[in-house]
Amino acid sequence: MDGVEVSYNPYDPSINDDPYPVYARLRREAPLHHNPELGFWALSRHADVAAALVDSARYSSDHGPMIDAAAWTPRARAYLSFVAMDPPDHTRMRAVVSRAFTPRRVAALEPLIREIARAHIEEGLAKGTFDFAADLAAKLPLDVISELMGVPSSRRHKVRRTESVLVRNDLATTLTEPGLRGLLTLGDYYASVVAQRRAEPRDDLVSALVSDGDLTDEEIVAFLFLLIGAGSETTTHLLCAAWYWAWRNPGQREIAFDGGVPQWVEESLRHDTPAHVTARRLTEPTELHGVLVPRDARMWLLIGSANRDEEVFPDPDVYDLGRDTSRAISFGAGRHYCLGAALARLEGRITLEELTKAVARDYHIHEEGIRRTAHGNVRGMVSLPTTVRPA
Repeated sequence: MDGVEVSYNPYDPSINDDPYPVYARLRREAPLHHNPELGFWALSRHADVAAALVDSARYSSDHGPMIDAAAWTPRARAYLSFVAMDPPDHTRMRAVVSRAFTPRRVAALEPLIREIARAHIEEGLAKGTFDFAADLAAKLPLDVISELMGVPSSRRHKVRRTESVLVRNDLATTLTEPGLRGLLTLGDYYASVVAQRRAEPRDDLVSALVSDGDLTDEEIVAFLFLLIGAGSETTTHLLCAAWYWAWRNPGQREIAFDGGVPQWVEESLRHDTPAHVTARRLTEPTELHGVLVPRDARMWLLIGSANRDEEVFPDPDVYDLGRDTSRAISFGAGRHYCLGAALARLEGRITLEELTKAVARDYHIHEEGIRRTAHGNVRGMVSLPTTVRPA
Protein backbone atom coordinates (compact mmCIF):
# COMPACT_ATOMS: atom_id res chain seq x y z
CA MET A 1 0.00 0.00 0.00
CA ASP A 2 3.00 2.32 0.31
CA GLY A 3 2.82 5.10 -2.26
CA VAL A 4 -0.84 4.44 -3.03
CA GLU A 5 -3.17 7.28 -2.11
CA VAL A 6 -5.58 6.27 0.63
CA SER A 7 -9.19 5.95 -0.45
CA TYR A 8 -12.22 5.48 1.76
CA ASN A 9 -15.73 4.39 0.80
CA PRO A 10 -17.88 3.50 3.83
CA TYR A 11 -20.09 1.31 1.65
CA ASP A 12 -17.29 -0.88 0.31
CA PRO A 13 -17.95 -4.36 1.78
CA SER A 14 -14.23 -5.05 2.20
CA ILE A 15 -13.82 -1.87 4.23
CA ASN A 16 -17.00 -2.49 6.14
CA ASP A 17 -15.73 -5.89 7.32
CA ASP A 18 -12.67 -4.27 8.92
CA PRO A 19 -12.42 -0.48 8.53
CA TYR A 20 -9.69 0.02 11.12
CA PRO A 21 -6.61 -0.33 8.88
CA VAL A 22 -8.10 2.29 6.55
CA TYR A 23 -8.91 4.52 9.52
CA ALA A 24 -5.29 4.28 10.68
CA ARG A 25 -4.07 5.41 7.26
CA LEU A 26 -6.60 8.25 7.19
CA ARG A 27 -5.45 9.51 10.59
CA ARG A 28 -1.83 9.29 9.49
CA GLU A 29 -1.97 10.40 5.84
CA ALA A 30 -5.30 12.15 5.20
CA PRO A 31 -6.91 13.44 8.41
CA LEU A 32 -9.24 15.42 6.13
CA HIS A 33 -10.30 13.06 3.35
CA HIS A 34 -12.47 14.09 0.41
CA ASN A 35 -14.52 11.54 -1.52
CA PRO A 36 -15.81 13.55 -4.51
CA GLU A 37 -17.79 10.65 -5.98
CA LEU A 38 -19.87 10.24 -2.85
CA GLY A 39 -19.71 13.93 -1.98
CA PHE A 40 -18.39 13.92 1.57
CA TRP A 41 -15.38 15.05 3.62
CA ALA A 42 -14.22 12.73 6.42
CA LEU A 43 -12.52 13.62 9.68
CA SER A 44 -10.78 10.71 11.41
CA ARG A 45 -8.64 12.02 14.28
CA HIS A 46 -9.98 12.16 17.82
CA ALA A 47 -9.22 15.87 18.24
CA ASP A 48 -11.04 16.82 15.02
CA VAL A 49 -14.07 14.60 15.58
CA ALA A 50 -14.48 15.63 19.21
CA ALA A 51 -14.23 19.32 18.30
CA ALA A 52 -16.80 18.99 15.51
CA LEU A 53 -19.29 17.14 17.71
CA VAL A 54 -19.45 20.00 20.22
CA ASP A 55 -19.53 22.80 17.61
CA SER A 56 -23.20 22.68 16.61
CA ALA A 57 -23.08 26.18 15.14
CA ARG A 58 -20.48 25.26 12.52
CA TYR A 59 -21.38 21.58 12.15
CA SER A 60 -25.15 21.50 11.71
CA SER A 61 -27.32 18.43 12.28
CA ASP A 62 -30.23 19.78 10.24
CA HIS A 63 -29.84 17.21 7.43
CA GLY A 64 -29.61 14.25 9.77
CA PRO A 65 -26.74 11.92 10.67
CA MET A 66 -26.60 9.92 7.41
CA ILE A 67 -24.89 10.88 4.15
CA ASP A 68 -27.00 8.53 2.04
CA ALA A 69 -28.56 10.21 -0.98
CA ALA A 70 -32.03 9.22 0.22
CA ALA A 71 -31.48 10.28 3.83
CA TRP A 72 -29.44 13.53 3.57
CA THR A 73 -32.35 15.96 3.63
CA PRO A 74 -33.62 18.95 5.61
CA ARG A 75 -36.75 16.84 6.24
CA ALA A 76 -34.81 14.23 8.23
CA ARG A 77 -36.37 15.50 11.46
CA ALA A 78 -39.66 13.90 10.37
CA TYR A 79 -38.35 10.49 11.41
CA LEU A 80 -35.19 11.29 13.39
CA SER A 81 -36.62 13.90 15.73
CA PHE A 82 -34.13 16.13 17.55
CA VAL A 83 -31.15 14.14 16.21
CA ALA A 84 -31.76 16.09 12.98
CA MET A 85 -32.28 19.50 14.63
CA ASP A 86 -30.19 22.47 15.70
CA PRO A 87 -30.99 25.03 18.41
CA PRO A 88 -33.49 26.41 19.21
CA ASP A 89 -35.69 23.53 17.98
CA HIS A 90 -33.25 20.93 19.30
CA THR A 91 -33.06 22.65 22.70
CA ARG A 92 -36.83 22.74 23.09
CA MET A 93 -37.46 19.19 21.89
CA ARG A 94 -34.65 17.59 23.86
CA ALA A 95 -35.68 19.40 27.04
CA VAL A 96 -39.22 18.05 26.79
CA VAL A 97 -38.10 14.49 26.04
CA SER A 98 -35.56 14.63 28.89
CA ARG A 99 -38.35 15.47 31.33
CA ALA A 100 -40.08 12.20 30.38
CA PHE A 101 -36.98 10.06 29.76
CA THR A 102 -35.62 10.63 33.25
CA PRO A 103 -32.76 8.81 35.03
CA ARG A 104 -35.36 7.57 37.53
CA ARG A 105 -37.48 6.06 34.76
CA VAL A 106 -34.41 4.41 33.22
CA ALA A 107 -33.10 3.05 36.54
CA ALA A 108 -36.53 1.63 37.36
CA LEU A 109 -36.23 -0.62 34.30
CA GLU A 110 -33.48 -2.77 35.85
CA PRO A 111 -35.76 -5.58 37.16
CA LEU A 112 -37.58 -5.72 33.83
CA ILE A 113 -34.34 -5.78 31.81
CA ARG A 114 -32.99 -8.58 33.99
CA GLU A 115 -36.18 -10.61 33.55
CA ILE A 116 -36.14 -10.16 29.77
CA ALA A 117 -32.42 -11.00 29.55
CA ARG A 118 -32.85 -14.18 31.57
CA ALA A 119 -35.72 -15.35 29.40
CA HIS A 120 -33.77 -14.90 26.15
CA ILE A 121 -30.62 -16.47 27.63
CA GLU A 122 -32.60 -19.50 28.82
CA GLU A 123 -33.98 -19.95 25.31
CA GLY A 124 -30.45 -19.84 23.88
CA LEU A 125 -29.18 -22.36 26.41
CA ALA A 126 -32.07 -24.68 25.63
CA LYS A 127 -31.09 -24.64 21.94
CA GLY A 128 -27.38 -25.00 22.60
CA THR A 129 -26.52 -23.26 19.34
CA PHE A 130 -28.37 -20.04 18.56
CA ASP A 131 -27.93 -16.69 16.86
CA PHE A 132 -26.69 -14.36 19.58
CA ALA A 133 -27.45 -11.30 17.43
CA ALA A 134 -30.94 -12.14 16.24
CA ASP A 135 -32.22 -14.19 19.18
CA LEU A 136 -30.85 -12.14 22.07
CA ALA A 137 -29.05 -8.90 21.23
CA ALA A 138 -31.71 -7.64 18.81
CA LYS A 139 -34.72 -8.76 20.78
CA LEU A 140 -33.78 -7.51 24.23
CA PRO A 141 -33.56 -3.74 23.62
CA LEU A 142 -36.68 -3.81 21.46
CA ASP A 143 -38.57 -5.60 24.24
CA VAL A 144 -37.34 -3.07 26.79
CA ILE A 145 -38.23 -0.02 24.70
CA SER A 146 -41.56 -1.54 23.75
CA GLU A 147 -42.37 -2.00 27.42
CA LEU A 148 -41.29 1.57 28.06
CA MET A 149 -43.61 2.77 25.29
CA GLY A 150 -46.44 0.33 25.90
CA VAL A 151 -46.12 -1.50 22.56
CA PRO A 152 -47.68 -5.00 22.92
CA SER A 153 -45.51 -8.05 22.24
CA SER A 154 -47.65 -8.99 19.23
CA ARG A 155 -46.49 -5.86 17.38
CA ARG A 156 -42.76 -5.93 18.18
CA HIS A 157 -41.40 -8.10 15.39
CA LYS A 158 -43.22 -6.08 12.74
CA VAL A 159 -42.12 -2.80 14.30
CA ARG A 160 -38.46 -3.84 14.29
CA ARG A 161 -38.59 -5.15 10.71
CA THR A 162 -40.08 -1.90 9.46
CA GLU A 163 -37.77 0.32 11.50
CA SER A 164 -34.75 -1.49 10.01
CA VAL A 165 -35.52 0.29 6.72
CA LEU A 166 -34.41 3.52 8.37
CA VAL A 167 -31.08 2.23 9.62
CA ARG A 168 -29.98 -0.21 6.91
CA ASN A 169 -30.62 1.54 3.60
CA ASP A 170 -27.81 1.72 1.04
CA LEU A 171 -26.25 4.71 -0.69
CA ALA A 172 -27.15 3.36 -4.11
CA THR A 173 -30.82 2.90 -3.30
CA THR A 174 -33.80 4.84 -2.11
CA LEU A 175 -36.70 3.49 -0.12
CA THR A 176 -38.63 0.90 -2.09
CA GLU A 177 -42.35 1.34 -2.48
CA PRO A 178 -43.12 -1.51 -0.04
CA GLY A 179 -40.59 -0.04 2.40
CA LEU A 180 -42.19 3.38 2.16
CA ARG A 181 -45.64 1.87 2.71
CA GLY A 182 -44.28 0.07 5.76
CA LEU A 183 -42.93 3.30 7.23
CA LEU A 184 -46.22 5.07 6.63
CA THR A 185 -48.06 2.20 8.31
CA LEU A 186 -45.71 2.33 11.27
CA GLY A 187 -46.19 6.09 11.52
CA ASP A 188 -49.94 5.55 11.58
CA TYR A 189 -49.51 2.98 14.34
CA TYR A 190 -47.41 5.35 16.45
CA ALA A 191 -49.99 8.08 15.91
CA SER A 192 -52.69 5.72 17.15
CA VAL A 193 -50.65 4.99 20.29
CA VAL A 194 -50.32 8.72 20.96
CA ALA A 195 -54.08 9.21 20.47
CA GLN A 196 -54.80 6.33 22.85
CA ARG A 197 -52.58 7.82 25.54
CA ARG A 198 -54.27 11.19 25.20
CA ALA A 199 -57.59 9.48 25.81
CA GLU A 200 -56.41 6.97 28.43
CA PRO A 201 -53.01 7.83 30.00
CA ARG A 202 -50.89 5.01 31.39
CA ASP A 203 -47.65 4.79 33.31
CA ASP A 204 -45.42 4.73 30.24
CA LEU A 205 -43.15 7.05 28.27
CA VAL A 206 -45.70 8.01 25.63
CA SER A 207 -48.17 9.09 28.30
CA ALA A 208 -45.46 11.17 29.94
CA LEU A 209 -44.67 12.89 26.62
CA VAL A 210 -48.35 13.54 25.96
CA SER A 211 -49.01 14.91 29.45
CA ASP A 212 -46.11 17.36 29.18
CA GLY A 213 -48.17 19.39 26.73
CA ASP A 214 -45.26 20.99 24.85
CA LEU A 215 -45.03 18.55 21.93
CA THR A 216 -47.31 18.05 18.96
CA ASP A 217 -48.46 14.57 18.00
CA GLU A 218 -46.15 14.72 14.96
CA GLU A 219 -43.15 15.52 17.17
CA ILE A 220 -43.94 12.63 19.51
CA VAL A 221 -44.30 10.22 16.58
CA ALA A 222 -40.90 11.32 15.21
CA PHE A 223 -39.31 10.68 18.59
CA LEU A 224 -40.85 7.19 18.72
CA PHE A 225 -39.30 6.41 15.34
CA LEU A 226 -35.95 7.48 16.74
CA LEU A 227 -36.34 5.62 20.02
CA ILE A 228 -37.25 2.22 18.62
CA GLY A 229 -34.91 2.47 15.64
CA ALA A 230 -31.66 4.04 16.76
CA GLY A 231 -32.22 3.24 20.43
CA SER A 232 -32.42 -0.51 19.97
CA GLU A 233 -29.62 -0.64 17.37
CA THR A 234 -26.99 0.74 19.76
CA THR A 235 -27.57 -1.87 22.45
CA THR A 236 -27.79 -4.69 19.89
CA HIS A 237 -24.38 -3.90 18.45
CA LEU A 238 -22.82 -3.23 21.86
CA LEU A 239 -23.83 -6.69 23.07
CA CYS A 240 -22.59 -8.38 19.91
CA ALA A 241 -19.26 -6.55 20.05
CA ALA A 242 -18.75 -7.48 23.70
CA TRP A 243 -19.61 -11.13 23.11
CA TYR A 244 -17.45 -11.41 19.98
CA TRP A 245 -14.33 -9.57 21.15
CA ALA A 246 -14.28 -11.35 24.51
CA TRP A 247 -14.37 -14.65 22.62
CA ARG A 248 -11.50 -13.50 20.38
CA ASN A 249 -9.47 -12.48 23.45
CA PRO A 250 -9.61 -15.28 26.06
CA GLY A 251 -7.55 -13.39 28.63
CA GLN A 252 -9.95 -10.47 28.53
CA ARG A 253 -12.88 -12.89 28.62
CA GLU A 254 -11.60 -14.20 31.94
CA ILE A 255 -11.56 -10.66 33.32
CA ALA A 256 -15.08 -10.04 32.02
CA PHE A 257 -16.48 -13.23 33.54
CA ASP A 258 -14.68 -12.61 36.84
CA GLY A 259 -16.60 -9.41 37.63
CA GLY A 260 -15.29 -7.04 34.96
CA VAL A 261 -18.62 -6.40 33.26
CA PRO A 262 -18.51 -2.57 33.53
CA GLN A 263 -15.08 -2.50 31.88
CA TRP A 264 -16.33 -5.04 29.33
CA VAL A 265 -19.10 -2.63 28.32
CA GLU A 266 -16.85 0.42 28.05
CA GLU A 267 -13.99 -1.22 26.15
CA SER A 268 -16.45 -2.78 23.70
CA LEU A 269 -18.00 0.63 23.08
CA ARG A 270 -14.55 2.03 22.34
CA HIS A 271 -13.01 -0.86 20.46
CA ASP A 272 -15.89 -1.49 18.02
CA THR A 273 -18.14 1.54 18.41
CA PRO A 274 -21.79 0.80 17.49
CA ALA A 275 -22.74 4.40 16.60
CA HIS A 276 -19.78 4.39 14.29
CA VAL A 277 -20.10 7.56 12.22
CA THR A 278 -22.30 10.62 12.02
CA ALA A 279 -22.80 13.33 9.44
CA ARG A 280 -22.92 17.11 9.79
CA ARG A 281 -23.52 19.98 7.36
CA LEU A 282 -20.85 22.67 7.39
CA THR A 283 -22.56 26.03 7.86
CA GLU A 284 -19.66 28.20 6.66
CA PRO A 285 -16.42 27.79 4.69
CA THR A 286 -13.88 26.32 7.09
CA GLU A 287 -10.17 25.63 6.78
CA LEU A 288 -9.26 22.15 7.95
CA HIS A 289 -5.75 20.73 7.63
CA GLY A 290 -4.82 23.44 5.14
CA VAL A 291 -7.88 22.95 2.91
CA LEU A 292 -10.79 25.38 2.64
CA VAL A 293 -13.88 23.18 2.86
CA PRO A 294 -16.94 24.90 1.33
CA ARG A 295 -20.16 25.80 3.04
CA ASP A 296 -22.84 23.06 2.97
CA ALA A 297 -20.20 20.33 2.68
CA ARG A 298 -21.26 16.94 4.02
CA MET A 299 -18.90 16.21 6.89
CA TRP A 300 -18.49 12.55 7.86
CA LEU A 301 -17.25 12.27 11.45
CA LEU A 302 -15.54 8.92 12.02
CA ILE A 303 -16.28 8.24 15.69
CA GLY A 304 -15.05 4.66 15.34
CA SER A 305 -11.71 5.94 14.08
CA ALA A 306 -11.46 8.57 16.82
CA ASN A 307 -11.89 5.82 19.41
CA ARG A 308 -8.85 4.03 17.92
CA ASP A 309 -6.63 7.15 17.75
CA GLU A 310 -3.16 6.25 19.00
CA GLU A 311 -2.67 9.81 20.22
CA VAL A 312 -5.38 9.18 22.83
CA PHE A 313 -5.47 5.41 23.34
CA PRO A 314 -2.11 3.57 23.50
CA ASP A 315 -2.12 0.36 21.41
CA PRO A 316 -5.62 1.26 20.22
CA ASP A 317 -6.20 -1.96 18.26
CA VAL A 318 -5.67 -4.08 21.38
CA TYR A 319 -8.87 -5.12 23.17
CA ASP A 320 -7.94 -4.31 26.78
CA LEU A 321 -10.47 -4.19 29.61
CA GLY A 322 -7.86 -2.54 31.81
CA ARG A 323 -7.42 0.58 29.72
CA ASP A 324 -8.67 4.09 30.49
CA THR A 325 -11.71 4.69 28.25
CA SER A 326 -12.70 8.04 29.78
CA ARG A 327 -11.95 9.95 26.56
CA ALA A 328 -13.95 7.66 24.30
CA ILE A 329 -16.72 9.44 22.40
CA SER A 330 -18.85 6.39 21.74
CA PHE A 331 -22.11 8.24 22.44
CA GLY A 332 -21.09 11.52 20.84
CA ALA A 333 -20.51 14.79 22.67
CA GLY A 334 -22.05 18.20 23.17
CA ARG A 335 -25.71 18.98 22.52
CA HIS A 336 -26.24 15.71 20.67
CA TYR A 337 -24.75 13.42 23.30
CA CYS A 338 -26.92 10.32 23.09
CA LEU A 339 -29.96 10.68 25.32
CA GLY A 340 -30.22 6.88 25.51
CA ALA A 341 -26.61 6.31 26.63
CA ALA A 342 -27.61 5.45 30.19
CA LEU A 343 -30.24 2.97 28.99
CA ALA A 344 -27.82 1.32 26.53
CA ARG A 345 -25.18 0.95 29.24
CA LEU A 346 -27.78 -0.42 31.69
CA GLU A 347 -29.06 -2.95 29.16
CA GLY A 348 -25.53 -3.96 28.25
CA ARG A 349 -24.38 -4.36 31.84
CA ILE A 350 -27.39 -6.35 33.01
CA THR A 351 -27.43 -8.67 29.98
CA LEU A 352 -23.72 -9.40 30.26
CA GLU A 353 -24.05 -9.97 34.02
CA GLU A 354 -26.80 -12.51 33.37
CA LEU A 355 -24.74 -14.18 30.65
CA THR A 356 -21.75 -14.60 32.96
CA LYS A 357 -24.02 -16.24 35.57
CA ALA A 358 -25.79 -18.60 33.21
CA VAL A 359 -23.36 -19.43 30.38
CA ALA A 360 -20.03 -21.23 30.64
CA ARG A 361 -17.14 -19.03 29.60
CA ASP A 362 -15.92 -21.51 26.98
CA TYR A 363 -18.70 -20.57 24.54
CA HIS A 364 -17.89 -20.80 20.84
CA ILE A 365 -18.67 -18.42 17.98
CA HIS A 366 -19.01 -19.81 14.46
CA GLU A 367 -17.14 -17.13 12.52
CA GLU A 368 -18.19 -18.45 9.12
CA GLY A 369 -21.79 -17.54 9.96
CA ILE A 370 -21.16 -13.94 11.04
CA ARG A 371 -22.93 -11.27 8.99
CA ARG A 372 -22.26 -7.59 9.58
CA THR A 373 -24.37 -4.53 9.01
CA ALA A 374 -23.96 -2.99 5.57
CA HIS A 375 -24.90 0.52 6.61
CA GLY A 376 -22.25 3.17 7.06
CA ASN A 377 -23.58 4.85 10.21
CA VAL A 378 -23.79 1.88 12.51
CA ARG A 379 -21.37 -1.00 12.86
CA GLY A 380 -22.37 -4.33 14.24
CA MET A 381 -23.52 -7.84 13.55
CA VAL A 382 -26.89 -9.03 12.31
CA SER A 383 -25.92 -12.69 12.69
CA LEU A 384 -23.59 -14.11 15.35
CA PRO A 385 -24.00 -17.93 15.64
CA THR A 386 -22.95 -19.12 19.07
CA THR A 387 -22.75 -22.47 20.83
CA VAL A 388 -23.18 -22.33 24.61
CA ARG A 389 -23.56 -24.62 27.58
CA PRO A 390 -24.76 -23.89 31.11
CA ALA A 391 -22.27 -22.47 33.60
